[in-house]
Amino acid sequence: MKKIAVFVDVQNIYYTTKHTFGKHFDYSAFWREIRQIGEIHCAYAYAIDRGDSKQHQFQNILKNIGFDVKLKPFIQRNDGSAKGDWDVGITIDIMESAANVDEIILLSGDGDFDRLLTHVMQKQQVFTRVYGVDQLTAQSLVRACSLFREIDSSLLLK
Repeated sequence: MKKIAVFVDVQNIYYTTKHTFGKHFDYSAFWREIRQIGEIHCAYAYAIDRGDSKQHQFQNILKNIGFDVKLKPFIQRNDGSAKGDWDVGITIDIMESAANVDEIILLSGDGDFDRLLTHVMQKQQVFTRVYGVDQLTAQSLVRACSLFREIDSSLLLK
């Protein structure tokens, strides 16, 4: 059985599914689906911590499913802008995991990850699979991965 590593850009998945479908992503259905692909070597969910009780409840659900939840504090700047993305953290973790697995699964539509996936495919010969909302996933990311899995109603909460 092949070993897989899973990386979830929680904010990206939350906003793209909410915007497109008006529904939330079903992490339990996703987990059931990927368990059919192979043995889950590691699974990380990257989120922003705003100190909100509903977020903590959601994070506990992810942990109970099997994800290692990584949190970064939400930073509100004096000028009103905000900071809180995990692109560098996700990149480092994918690069470190690529040597130990057969497949990388990334949940994100962020085109910033296209070069990363191309790199691990070429240097580590790792199969890469991206889950994303079709209309909101960068075409460069779709082209860069081995397989694109469109998020559809089977991966949304009813």
